[in-house]
Amino acid sequence: MINIQSTQQLGQALRTARKQLGLTQSELALAAGVGVRFIVDLEAGKPTVRLETVMRVIDALGGQIMLDGLPSVTGDKMP
Repeated sequence: MINIQSTQQLGQALRTARKQLGLTQSELALAAGVGVRFIVDLEAGKPTVRLETVMRVIDALGGQIMLDGLPSVTGDKMP
């Protein structure tokens, strides 16, 4: 598990994962259904990227988001 506390750390973690999987930015963009510019911005730590699109990139890399330190949610109930 990776502790992410900034957009720069998220970008670096995703860049590292992409490289470990042997993917180019273009290949990852195609797999995630996003533009190459989005991947470039995401890996650079741009703070204004869309969360939904970031999640598609994480999914394309085989990852998932886990939150720690927050109250757990039971069932499908949202506050």
